[in-house]
Amino acid sequence: MPDAGSPERRFAVTESAARRIAALSLEEQAEGAPMMRVAVLGGGCSGFQYKFEFDRSVNDDDHVFERDGVKVVVDDVSLDLLSGAQLDYKDELIGSYFAVENPNATASCGCGTSFAIG
Repeated sequence: MPDAGSPERRFAVTESAARRIAALSLEEQAEGAPMMRVAVLGGGCSGFQYKFEFDRSVNDDDHVFERDGVKVVVDDVSLDLLSGAQLDYKDELIGSYFAVENPNATASCGCGTSFAIG
């Protein structure tokens, strides 16, 4: 498994995101503790889009990031686009959602789930 701690390949998980992942994973624990997988897919209105899902397996090309006992998994290709980014959980008047604060994104759409790299 690649080293998740190298300085040029960082991905952070906020306390708020870790709390929400922990709460959601309690609902999924019937088959063992799941991890949150964050991936970048082609498409979306700005070129790339974020995908969030629970997963129970770690692939050979995955990087595992931990905070407060919660694991977040990012595949190697996605980490190229997410290096230096941060996963957060927002609880606002308009709704609650996971958000990625990505310094590599040069543009994003209004919904915040799609971004472009310049």
